[in-house]
Amino acid sequence: MKMIKPIVNISKIADDYDTFVFGFNGVLSDGKNILPEVVGCLNKLAAMGKKIVVVSNSHRRVIDIVKDFRKAGVPVEVFSNIVSAGEILHYKLKNPQNEYKAIGNCYYHIGSKTDKGVFSGLDFEPTNQIEKAHFLYMSEVSSGEDLVDQYRPLLEQAVSFGLPFLCAGNDTSCFMNGKLCLAPAAVAEAYAILGGRIITFGKPDVRIVRYALEGLGDTGKVVIIGDNVATDIKVATLLNVDSVLVSKGRHVNFLGEGYIPDVAKTRELSNSYDVSPNCVISSIRW
Repeated sequence: MKMIKPIVNISKIADDYDTFVFGFNGVLSDGKNILPEVVGCLNKLAAMGKKIVVVSNSHRRVIDIVKDFRKAGVPVEVFSNIVSAGEILHYKLKNPQNEYKAIGNCYYHIGSKTDKGVFSGLDFEPTNQIEKAHFLYMSEVSSGEDLVDQYRPLLEQAVSFGLPFLCAGNDTSCFMNGKLCLAPAAVAEAYAILGGRIITFGKPDVRIVRYALEGLGDTGKVVIIGDNVATDIKVATLLNVDSVLVSKGRHVNFLGEGYIPDVAKTRELSNSYDVSPNCVISSIRW
């Protein structure tokens, strides 16, 4: 059994790796702002000459993520690459192949309708009449209190029309305005159980991390740092690279909010997904 080492600072492992691959929501951001201690940590890593990469399952476009970093005082120059599931989804819709080519161009937007960035500049139109839609799209829930059951009647209706369900990322929970809440993949899972077809892309699919690392030259020793054992730690396991789990993220309700992470609970959680991070840290700090 791999030993899971609790750490309190990223500085403890800074010399061990050349490339740091961070998740975004729940790792660098609370879904509203970049976390305060993250700024100093990223700047320190950059000063050491480390390659810093962000790979997010977020529906948001990279330009919007960059705005968050700039607002927090993190220059975009510290990053070797930033990739989001939303950016890749935008590209797949812009250059459609296979299942994306047959999806149609009229969508019914469920949940929050504020972010339509994946369709920006593309030939897609929203409709308020589900019977006229070619597919469902979900970027995020309407509010942090949403439950899967409140979407079920709409999902049942969409299944009867044979509509595919499109969303970015594979996270079933996420941070929104600083609070942990339901994420679109949980609604997509419910849709699949009803017999609907879902189309999504993100971690733990190894292609998104490989894409993020392409063109960076010699990446040296890579570590993936994330808050979700099912996506971040799983993709690290599939790629056979080291990983660090952030305990005060997606799994905070189970792992707790302690400054020193609970290794026993981390192992219990990881074993249920047949993965094992090398380290666990409560939050990102130098």
